[in-house]
Amino acid sequence: MATENGSSVTEFILVGLTDQSQLQLPLFFLFFLNYVVTVVGNLSLITLICLNSHLHTPMYFFIFNLSFIDLCHSLVITPKMLMNFVIEQNIISFTECMTQLFFFCFFVHSECYVLTAMAYDRYVAIYKPLLYTVTMSPQVCSLLMFGSYVMGFTGAMIHTGDIVRLSFCDLNTINHYMCDIFPLLQVSCSNTFASELVDSIVVSTVVIISSFIIFISYALILCSVLHVSSAQGWSKAFSTCGSHIVTVGLFYGSGLFIHLKTSPAGSMGQGKFFSVFYTNIVPMLNPLIYSLRNKDVRCALKKTLKRIAN
Repeated sequence: MATENGSSVTEFILVGLTDQSQLQLPLFFLFFLNYVVTVVGNLSLITLICLNSHLHTPMYFFIFNLSFIDLCHSLVITPKMLMNFVIEQNIISFTECMTQLFFFCFFVHSECYVLTAMAYDRYVAIYKPLLYTVTMSPQVCSLLMFGSYVMGFTGAMIHTGDIVRLSFCDLNTINHYMCDIFPLLQVSCSNTFASELVDSIVVSTVVIISSFIIFISYALILCSVLHVSSAQGWSKAFSTCGSHIVTVGLFYGSGLFIHLKTSPAGSMGQGKFFSVFYTNIVPMLNPLIYSLRNKDVRCALKKTLKRIAN
C-alpha cells in the first residue's frame, strides 16, 4: 500500500535515544520526571496568570503564551519519546510522523517570534516607560501574538509540505526519537538537495529576523540603562530583562547548535543527544526561570495557595 506522495513506506520505526538496554529503564524514569515537571510547571504558570489580575499585563500575556507553547511542544514530543524506552519497536505511521513534524515546527517557529515580541515589550517598558500602556495596548499585544502564530503556521507548512512531497522507498528506520527534518531527509529515496536548501532558507530567515529585532531591542535598552545613574534603576532594568535574556540564550543557543550538529554533513548520532536539551530541558526550565526570578509570580503563588488553604 503506497502513501499519497508515491512512497512505499506507510510507517516508520523510531530508533530512540539509545539502543543500550541497560539504560532504557533509568532514562525512562528520568525523562518521565522531566515530562511531569514540564507539564506541571507550565500549567501552574498559566493558571497563576489567569487567576491573578495583577498579572494581566503585556509581559505576562507573552509569558502565558510562551508557557502554552512549551507545554504543547512537550506534549507533541515527549510521550512518543518515552515509548522508545519501554517497547521493542516504536512504530509511527506516516501520517502521525508528518503531524508530529508539523506541530514540532509550528511550536518552535512560534516560540521564536514570541521571544521576539517579548524583547520588543521589554524595550518599550524601559526605553519608553511613559508610553508603555499606549504602545503595548491589548490590541497590539493580540496582534503580535496572532502574527507569531501565523508565522509559525507558515513555517511549519513549508517544512512539512517539503517533506511530504519526497518519496520514501525501502528505508523506514529513523535514527532519532522523533520525526525531525534531517532524520527524515536521510531515509528519503528522493533527491533532497532542494529540501535541504528550503529548510536552510526558512530557518535562516526566522533566526535572522528574530535575532536582529532582539539584538536591536537590547541594544536600545542598554543605551537607556547606561544613562541611568542610580543603582536602583540599574537593578530594576536588569531584573526586568534578566529572565528573558536567559530564556533567549537557552532557546537560540541550543537550537542553533543542534541545527548545525544534525545537518546532513554532521553526526546524526550526536545531534539527537544534543537535541534533548532543546526539546526537553528548555520547556522545563522556562517556567522555573520566570517563577524563581520573578517576585510578582512568587507573590501570586502565595496568594493562590492562601485562597486554596482558606
